[in-house]
Amino acid sequence: MLDTAAVVGIENPAIDWHAFSPELVLVGLLAVLLLVDAFGGERSKWAMPSLTGIGLLVALVPVATLAYDGNVRSMFDGAFVVDNYALMFKALFLIAGYVVVLLSTNYIAEGDYWEGEYYQLLVASLLGMVVMASARDLISIFVALELLSIPAYMMAAWRKRDLGSEEAGMKYYLMGVFASALLLYGMSLLYGMAGSTLLVDIAESISGTEVPALVALAVVLVIVGFAFKVSAVPFHTWAPDTYEGAPTPVTAFLAVGSKAAGFVALMTVVLVGFGSQPQLFEPLIWALAAVTMVVGNLIALRQTNLVRMLAYSGVAQAGYMLAPLAVAGFAGSGASSAVEAISTYLVIYAAMNLGAFAVVIAVARKTGSAEISSMGGLFSYSPVLAVCMTIFMFSLAGIPPLAGWYGKLAIFLALIEPGSISGYVLAVIVGVSSVIALFYYARVTRVMWVDEVPDGDTTAIKVPVSISAALVITVAVTVVVGVVPQILAAVTGSESFLTLGG
Repeated sequence: MLDTAAVVGIENPAIDWHAFSPELVLVGLLAVLLLVDAFGGERSKWAMPSLTGIGLLVALVPVATLAYDGNVRSMFDGAFVVDNYALMFKALFLIAGYVVVLLSTNYIAEGDYWEGEYYQLLVASLLGMVVMASARDLISIFVALELLSIPAYMMAAWRKRDLGSEEAGMKYYLMGVFASALLLYGMSLLYGMAGSTLLVDIAESISGTEVPALVALAVVLVIVGFAFKVSAVPFHTWAPDTYEGAPTPVTAFLAVGSKAAGFVALMTVVLVGFGSQPQLFEPLIWALAAVTMVVGNLIALRQTNLVRMLAYSGVAQAGYMLAPLAVAGFAGSGASSAVEAISTYLVIYAAMNLGAFAVVIAVARKTGSAEISSMGGLFSYSPVLAVCMTIFMFSLAGIPPLAGWYGKLAIFLALIEPGSISGYVLAVIVGVSSVIALFYYARVTRVMWVDEVPDGDTTAIKVPVSISAALVITVAVTVVVGVVPQILAAVTGSESFLTLGG
């Protein structure tokens, strides 16, 4: 029989609905999209991008009200936390998702795609990213990671009857599942050792002078699992083929949203869960960062396809963002500098990369190709697109006064500040890698400004309104942050995050 006394004694967890409101808005948006798609008939497909874009903007409203309130909100014994760190990344994911919707509007409508399901999966993946920003527990982190990943697997294969897209989805799925298995095994070892899934409890349980070898194995498995998600070498092999084969808006989404979510999870687990024992993770991350920067840039030099070049560029950029974690020892301000540097770079990287993919989509509408040679003579017939692409290429290379220089500066400062030899060596590698990267970014610019038009067709490209809006947003962020970096510095503080971690 049911023990009513025991049932009466159970207390429901206290839920702060205001703290949950961004997630609730996305759940409501997902329900609306499902209903409109099911009962709206043929006309519903034209409403899908508008509803999705409006819903993502509405979800930004509670993010703004929570930021204005300024209080740190914690639920479920600390498994879900809303602080400045979480709110900044929630805003980044929602804005990046909105730009992806702008990139998708004409691309999806003009292709042989299921529009309703596409936007539903996009919102579901964004929901996982938004939850990830607040997750401080192994279970919530893993659930958020799978919620953002599973829809992305299907979106990568969204071009029906296209072998390249099917290959992209299959490779992404198989490698993602393998990474998730390693990650979950590492998490299970941590839980077995700590007796808790909360990161703060795990940090307390390994804070002693001697750390069991099993804990070191768990840390390695967890970091390797996340290394797949952020496409760090040698776990990057899925990225080039997936980026090239997937629909280009999906590629932009994976390059920005999925990578950013992976870094958010990695920062949270490493600094909150393992921060008291930096010797457990710093050597491995140092090696990953150094190899990723060098290999990504060297292979990008030989690419002739612009999307594959951006894929390997993204691999190299992941190395830049990994570097501060390699010197983020808990003592001193290393962890604070690492969080600020990576957060700054992620925001700038999102603007630069989304803008570059917007130009690729716009040009491919005319040329039908993503080869670098197809960009030949772009300035002669679409000077605005050529100027925009030049801005993004030079920003990715770190050329002032565009935003990329400030992101590189933040990385350099985070590496030098601890005063360690390993930090100085990584800073040198970042510098050399950035010089190498300038060659392939400049090559794209040269093709647009100097080369002849491949087919002689100089008809101006008609850029859809949605892509024009995406370009306005991304160019504005890239230029304004580069000229006035204090705007971004004001929102990348990490004090509340590190307080919870400590």
